[in-house]
Amino acid sequence: MTVHDHWQMDASAPELYERYLVPAITSVWADDLLDRIEPAKGESVLDVACGTGVVARRLAERGHVGRLVGIDLNGAMLAVARAKSSDVEWTEGSALDLPFATRSFDVVLCQLGLQFFPDRPQALREMARVLRPSGRLGLSVYSAIEHTPAANAFVQALDGFLGPESSRTKRAEHLTCNADEVGNWVRQAGFDRVGVETVTKEIGFPSAFDYVRFQLTATPMAALLTKEDDAGRERTITTIADDVAARLDPSMLANGRLTFPQESFVVVASLR
Repeated sequence: MTVHDHWQMDASAPELYERYLVPAITSVWADDLLDRIEPAKGESVLDVACGTGVVARRLAERGHVGRLVGIDLNGAMLAVARAKSSDVEWTEGSALDLPFATRSFDVVLCQLGLQFFPDRPQALREMARVLRPSGRLGLSVYSAIEHTPAANAFVQALDGFLGPESSRTKRAEHLTCNADEVGNWVRQAGFDRVGVETVTKEIGFPSAFDYVRFQLTATPMAALLTKEDDAGRERTITTIADDVAARLDPSMLANGRLTFPQESFVVVASLR
């Protein structure tokens, strides 16, 4: 038995994502977003690009009373969400064509999803459409990858070991624009009183190996290693993890644990 066996890899990518990446990363941003928006009792809330549902589930756990809906295009992620909570209406659908009537919700949330939409202005217009007058929007989106050291080291290691196209998926998680541009997108979609803040959170993993392992098993990047057997995958992950560690400031690897800053733009906006 190795020190890594406790990760129990006998699960699907969405299940692994929920088991390991949600506690380490997305739950941190979910709590930040909910603290900023603070949906009130009785308000109806839509979580766009909900994934396995951490934002809506966290809100339910806080005792929210009111309609809670999560929507995502990925049926496998929604299957995990449904298994985790029956307090939320889980819907499969596109952010570009939300299957809800105009003025259906008091609050729309979108955590770490905007960067993936093929038409961001259309997605934001749809969020505005389904909000009631005075409705509120809260969204977060990763900033440039260079501002998240572990992610930046990871894509460089991937490019060096697996080729320059291998990091495309990871790089797509991050915007390349600045906060002002994000704010302009939101205003052009019809929102006013738009506030954009650049926020940094500290993210931690037990080791660089664990960070790399879950990037390559619990996300779409798992496709990069499908042709390798278990031993080959382990060797590749170890090699890439060693490269990542070598690129990071030693202070981020104290006592073997990986701790790094992660930067996002966080938007709070409302409609008249």
